[in-house]
Amino acid sequence: MKSTVDQIRQRFDHDVERFSNLETGQSATIDAPLVLELITTVAAATNPGATHVLDIGCGAGNYTLKLLQRLPNLDVTLVDLSQPMLDRARQRISAVSHGSITTLQSDIRDATLKPEAFDIILAAAVFHHLREDAEWEAVFRKCFEALKPGGSLWISDLIAHDAPAVQAVMWQRYGEYLAQLKGEAYRDQVFSDIEQEDTPRPLLYQLRLLKQAGFRSVEVLHKNTMFAAFGGIK
Repeated sequence: MKSTVDQIRQRFDHDVERFSNLETGQSATIDAPLVLELITTVAAATNPGATHVLDIGCGAGNYTLKLLQRLPNLDVTLVDLSQPMLDRARQRISAVSHGSITTLQSDIRDATLKPEAFDIILAAAVFHHLREDAEWEAVFRKCFEALKPGGSLWISDLIAHDAPAVQAVMWQRYGEYLAQLKGEAYRDQVFSDIEQEDTPRPLLYQLRLLKQAGFRSVEVLHKNTMFAAFGGIK
Protein backbone atom coordinates (compact mmCIF):
# COMPACT_ATOMS: atom_id res chain seq x y z
CA MET A 1 0.00 0.00 0.00
CA LYS A 2 1.09 3.55 -0.67
CA SER A 3 2.01 5.94 2.13
CA THR A 4 -0.77 8.03 3.60
CA VAL A 5 -0.79 11.81 3.26
CA ASP A 6 0.25 12.09 6.90
CA GLN A 7 3.21 9.75 6.41
CA ILE A 8 4.37 11.77 3.40
CA ARG A 9 3.98 14.99 5.40
CA GLN A 10 6.11 13.62 8.25
CA ARG A 11 8.94 12.71 5.88
CA PHE A 12 9.02 16.18 4.35
CA ASP A 13 8.83 17.82 7.79
CA HIS A 14 12.31 16.42 8.43
CA ASP A 15 13.80 17.15 5.02
CA VAL A 16 13.54 20.93 4.66
CA GLU A 17 17.14 21.87 3.95
CA ARG A 18 17.41 19.46 1.01
CA PHE A 19 14.81 21.62 -0.73
CA SER A 20 16.43 24.96 0.17
CA ASN A 21 19.14 25.33 -2.48
CA LEU A 22 18.17 27.75 -5.24
CA GLU A 23 21.24 26.94 -7.33
CA THR A 24 20.79 23.17 -7.54
CA GLY A 25 17.06 22.79 -6.97
CA GLN A 26 16.06 19.32 -5.83
CA SER A 27 19.01 17.33 -7.18
CA ALA A 28 17.13 14.00 -7.24
CA THR A 29 15.21 15.57 -10.14
CA ILE A 30 17.08 15.39 -13.44
CA ASP A 31 17.84 18.82 -14.93
CA ALA A 32 16.43 20.60 -11.87
CA PRO A 33 18.28 23.93 -12.39
CA LEU A 34 17.37 24.03 -16.08
CA VAL A 35 13.69 23.32 -15.40
CA LEU A 36 13.59 25.89 -12.61
CA GLU A 37 14.96 28.46 -15.05
CA LEU A 38 12.69 27.44 -17.93
CA ILE A 39 9.44 27.42 -15.98
CA THR A 40 9.96 30.73 -14.21
CA THR A 41 11.23 32.46 -17.34
CA VAL A 42 8.25 31.24 -19.37
CA ALA A 43 5.79 32.08 -16.58
CA ALA A 44 7.11 35.64 -16.41
CA ALA A 45 7.04 36.00 -20.19
CA THR A 46 3.49 34.63 -20.42
CA ASN A 47 2.13 36.82 -17.61
CA PRO A 48 4.41 39.87 -17.38
CA GLY A 49 1.73 41.87 -15.57
CA ALA A 50 1.17 39.22 -12.90
CA THR A 51 0.43 40.34 -9.36
CA HIS A 52 -0.32 37.05 -7.56
CA VAL A 53 1.32 33.62 -7.78
CA LEU A 54 0.16 30.35 -6.21
CA ASP A 55 2.91 27.81 -5.47
CA ILE A 56 1.46 24.32 -4.92
CA GLY A 57 3.74 21.96 -3.03
CA CYS A 58 6.05 24.91 -2.57
CA GLY A 59 8.61 23.11 -0.44
CA ALA A 60 11.18 25.63 0.73
CA GLY A 61 10.14 28.13 -1.94
CA ASN A 62 12.66 27.69 -4.77
CA TYR A 63 10.23 28.21 -7.64
CA THR A 64 8.65 31.32 -6.15
CA LEU A 65 12.07 32.75 -5.31
CA LYS A 66 13.27 32.24 -8.87
CA LEU A 67 10.06 33.78 -10.26
CA LEU A 68 10.50 36.81 -8.00
CA GLN A 69 13.83 37.50 -9.70
CA ARG A 70 11.82 38.22 -12.84
CA LEU A 71 8.60 39.58 -11.35
CA PRO A 72 9.55 41.32 -8.08
CA ASN A 73 7.21 41.78 -5.14
CA LEU A 74 4.41 39.52 -6.30
CA ASP A 75 1.76 38.58 -3.78
CA VAL A 76 2.41 34.94 -2.98
CA THR A 77 0.19 32.09 -1.78
CA LEU A 78 2.09 29.00 -0.68
CA VAL A 79 0.48 25.56 -0.26
CA ASP A 80 2.30 22.58 1.20
CA LEU A 81 1.64 19.57 3.42
CA SER A 82 4.59 20.45 5.63
CA GLN A 83 4.49 23.38 8.05
CA PRO A 84 8.31 23.42 8.41
CA MET A 85 8.54 23.73 4.62
CA LEU A 86 6.06 26.61 4.66
CA ASP A 87 7.95 28.33 7.46
CA ARG A 88 11.24 28.05 5.57
CA ALA A 89 9.65 29.28 2.33
CA ARG A 90 8.12 32.29 4.09
CA GLN A 91 11.47 33.14 5.70
CA ARG A 92 13.33 32.99 2.40
CA ILE A 93 10.70 34.85 0.37
CA SER A 94 10.13 37.63 2.91
CA ALA A 95 13.86 38.41 2.77
CA VAL A 96 13.64 39.38 -0.92
CA SER A 97 10.06 40.54 -1.49
CA HIS A 98 7.67 43.20 -0.20
CA GLY A 99 4.60 41.38 -1.53
CA SER A 100 2.11 39.69 0.76
CA ILE A 101 2.74 36.06 1.72
CA THR A 102 -0.13 33.71 2.53
CA THR A 103 0.58 30.14 3.65
CA LEU A 104 -1.82 27.22 3.65
CA GLN A 105 -0.86 23.89 5.18
CA SER A 106 -3.00 21.54 3.14
CA ASP A 107 -3.17 18.79 0.57
CA ILE A 108 -4.10 20.45 -2.73
CA ARG A 109 -6.94 17.93 -3.05
CA ASP A 110 -8.53 19.47 0.04
CA ALA A 111 -7.50 23.10 -0.35
CA THR A 112 -10.14 25.70 -1.21
CA LEU A 113 -8.91 28.17 -3.82
CA LYS A 114 -10.71 31.35 -4.75
CA PRO A 115 -11.88 31.42 -8.37
CA GLU A 116 -9.86 33.58 -10.77
CA ALA A 117 -7.51 34.68 -7.98
CA PHE A 118 -4.07 33.94 -9.48
CA ASP A 119 -2.09 35.00 -12.53
CA ILE A 120 0.42 32.16 -12.28
CA ILE A 121 0.28 28.74 -10.63
CA LEU A 122 3.49 26.75 -10.07
CA ALA A 123 3.38 23.04 -9.22
CA ALA A 124 6.79 21.43 -8.85
CA ALA A 125 7.19 17.76 -7.91
CA VAL A 126 3.78 17.54 -6.28
CA PHE A 127 1.12 16.11 -8.60
CA HIS A 128 2.82 12.69 -8.72
CA HIS A 129 1.29 12.14 -5.26
CA LEU A 130 -2.21 12.12 -6.77
CA ARG A 131 -3.81 8.67 -6.99
CA GLU A 132 -7.01 7.94 -8.90
CA ASP A 133 -8.09 9.51 -12.20
CA ALA A 134 -10.82 11.46 -10.41
CA GLU A 135 -8.22 13.16 -8.21
CA TRP A 136 -6.07 14.13 -11.17
CA GLU A 137 -9.06 15.52 -13.04
CA ALA A 138 -10.34 17.45 -10.02
CA VAL A 139 -6.96 19.03 -9.23
CA PHE A 140 -6.31 20.13 -12.80
CA ARG A 141 -9.80 21.61 -12.96
CA LYS A 142 -9.26 23.34 -9.61
CA CYS A 143 -6.11 24.97 -10.94
CA PHE A 144 -7.89 26.11 -14.09
CA GLU A 145 -10.72 27.68 -12.12
CA ALA A 146 -8.30 29.43 -9.73
CA LEU A 147 -6.52 31.22 -12.59
CA LYS A 148 -7.52 34.59 -13.95
CA PRO A 149 -8.33 34.67 -17.68
CA GLY A 150 -5.00 34.50 -19.48
CA GLY A 151 -3.31 33.04 -16.41
CA SER A 152 -0.96 30.07 -16.65
CA LEU A 153 -0.18 26.83 -14.82
CA TRP A 154 3.37 25.44 -14.99
CA ILE A 155 4.24 21.93 -13.82
CA SER A 156 7.54 20.13 -13.33
CA ASP A 157 7.24 16.56 -12.21
CA LEU A 158 8.15 12.91 -12.21
CA ILE A 159 6.29 11.14 -15.00
CA ALA A 160 5.63 7.57 -16.14
CA HIS A 161 5.55 5.93 -19.57
CA ASP A 162 2.78 3.76 -20.99
CA ALA A 163 4.98 1.24 -22.82
CA PRO A 164 6.70 -1.15 -20.34
CA ALA A 165 9.87 -1.34 -22.45
CA VAL A 166 10.15 2.45 -22.56
CA GLN A 167 9.46 2.72 -18.83
CA ALA A 168 12.22 0.17 -18.13
CA VAL A 169 14.78 2.09 -20.20
CA MET A 170 13.91 5.42 -18.62
CA TRP A 171 13.89 3.94 -15.11
CA GLN A 172 17.34 2.41 -15.67
CA ARG A 173 18.73 5.71 -16.94
CA TYR A 174 17.29 7.52 -13.94
CA GLY A 175 18.89 4.97 -11.64
CA GLU A 176 22.25 5.53 -13.29
CA TYR A 177 21.87 9.28 -12.76
CA LEU A 178 21.08 8.84 -9.05
CA ALA A 179 23.93 6.38 -8.49
CA GLN A 180 26.38 8.73 -10.17
CA LEU A 181 25.04 11.63 -8.12
CA LYS A 182 25.29 10.13 -4.64
CA GLY A 183 25.88 6.39 -4.87
CA GLU A 184 23.85 3.21 -5.10
CA ALA A 185 22.43 3.44 -1.58
CA TYR A 186 21.01 6.86 -2.42
CA ARG A 187 19.53 5.49 -5.65
CA ASP A 188 17.89 2.66 -3.76
CA GLN A 189 16.43 5.06 -1.18
CA VAL A 190 14.96 7.34 -3.86
CA PHE A 191 13.49 4.34 -5.68
CA SER A 192 12.02 3.10 -2.39
CA ASP A 193 10.43 6.49 -1.70
CA ILE A 194 8.89 6.56 -5.18
CA GLU A 195 7.53 3.05 -4.82
CA GLN A 196 6.08 3.86 -1.40
CA GLU A 197 4.66 7.33 -2.06
CA ASP A 198 4.23 8.17 -5.74
CA THR A 199 1.83 7.40 -8.58
CA PRO A 200 3.16 9.42 -11.54
CA ARG A 201 1.23 9.57 -14.80
CA PRO A 202 2.51 9.85 -18.38
CA LEU A 203 3.16 13.24 -19.89
CA LEU A 204 0.55 12.77 -22.62
CA TYR A 205 -2.06 11.84 -20.00
CA GLN A 206 -1.42 15.13 -18.20
CA LEU A 207 -1.44 17.17 -21.40
CA ARG A 208 -4.86 15.71 -22.20
CA LEU A 209 -6.05 16.64 -18.72
CA LEU A 210 -4.95 20.23 -19.25
CA LYS A 211 -7.01 20.42 -22.44
CA GLN A 212 -9.92 18.67 -20.76
CA ALA A 213 -9.82 21.17 -17.88
CA GLY A 214 -10.19 24.01 -20.38
CA PHE A 215 -6.69 25.36 -21.03
CA ARG A 216 -6.65 26.96 -24.49
CA SER A 217 -2.92 26.47 -25.03
CA VAL A 218 -0.74 23.61 -23.78
CA GLU A 219 3.06 23.72 -23.94
CA VAL A 220 5.89 21.24 -23.29
CA LEU A 221 9.06 22.98 -22.15
CA HIS A 222 11.36 20.02 -21.47
CA LYS A 223 11.50 16.24 -21.02
CA ASN A 224 14.41 14.08 -19.88
CA THR A 225 13.87 10.42 -18.96
CA MET A 226 11.46 10.35 -15.99
CA PHE A 227 10.90 14.10 -15.70
CA ALA A 228 9.02 16.75 -17.67
CA ALA A 229 8.22 20.45 -17.54
CA PHE A 230 5.00 21.64 -19.17
CA GLY A 231 1.97 23.81 -18.66
CA GLY A 232 -1.18 25.46 -19.91
CA ILE A 233 -2.52 28.94 -20.54
CA LYS A 234 -6.15 29.76 -19.70
